[in-house]
Amino acid sequence: MSATSELRNLGKGGATAKRQNKTAFFFLLPWFLGLFVITIGPMLASLVLSFTDYNLLQPAEFNGLENFSRMLGDERLHQSLGVTFTYVLVSVPVQLGLALGLAIVLDRGVRGLAFYRSMFYLPSLLGASVAIAVLWRMVFGADGLFNDGLALFGIEGRGWISEPETALGTLITLNVWTFGSPMVIFLAGLRQIPRMYYEAASVDGASRWRQFVSVTLPLLTPIIFFNLVLQIIHAFQSFTQAFIVSGGTGGPADSTLFYTLYLYQRGFGNFDMGYASALAWLLLLIVGAFTAINFWASKYWVFYND
Repeated sequence: MSATSELRNLGKGGATAKRQNKTAFFFLLPWFLGLFVITIGPMLASLVLSFTDYNLLQPAEFNGLENFSRMLGDERLHQSLGVTFTYVLVSVPVQLGLALGLAIVLDRGVRGLAFYRSMFYLPSLLGASVAIAVLWRMVFGADGLFNDGLALFGIEGRGWISEPETALGTLITLNVWTFGSPMVIFLAGLRQIPRMYYEAASVDGASRWRQFVSVTLPLLTPIIFFNLVLQIIHAFQSFTQAFIVSGGTGGPADSTLFYTLYLYQRGFGNFDMGYASALAWLLLLIVGAFTAINFWASKYWVFYND
């Protein structure tokens, strides 16, 4: 083949690649529009509004760092942070522990595995819905099903969602109940661990507990890390459960005042959208800090094949 023919073929190949790139960009265009119009655009707008006094009815007025300085003396903000941190730090470890335990049980080979896997996963799909939050409010009410169950054993119930000491616990229980998603991920991770490691440990006389500690946990740490980061982010974003159970107030006595619920109250209840935007960016920084800490700490406890 002559040099002229080779150059002609190269030119045709380049033209074909350009057409393919244009076609790919055309199909990706809706995604890019969504990214800039629905995600990046509102984020930049909220960043600008966080430095303003804006009530949704009048033009925004620049006020510098006043919104952020107000946070230092905002007692309800401090209460919402305490409630949210408690919710995250209690519910996430318990949820992941339950998910891992059930995944280990299912990994041993249970008849009807597909059915159990689907049933356990279902709460993850429904747990954040309004219907489940309403059901939860009915179950843990003073005349709810939970107290009816306690009455069968002669135990006197209480208003679990109407008392500050127990209201947050019901929401933590609801989050723990949605363990299906991390459980399925754990189950997939367990299926990827080679059986030869367990056989070698068994030959060495290792008990099942020792096999779990020395084989399963180290090889599963990347999956644990993945679930941990995702569930922490998800827990910080929880809103529907607290809004429905408390009737949008965060009560009783602000015991279920999640950070997102307080942000909603400031923005759409008090029409203090500038302050609400500042709260949103503070939440972003908090979630980012937790994520960064997890990634930093992962080098000490997460083990990869390499």
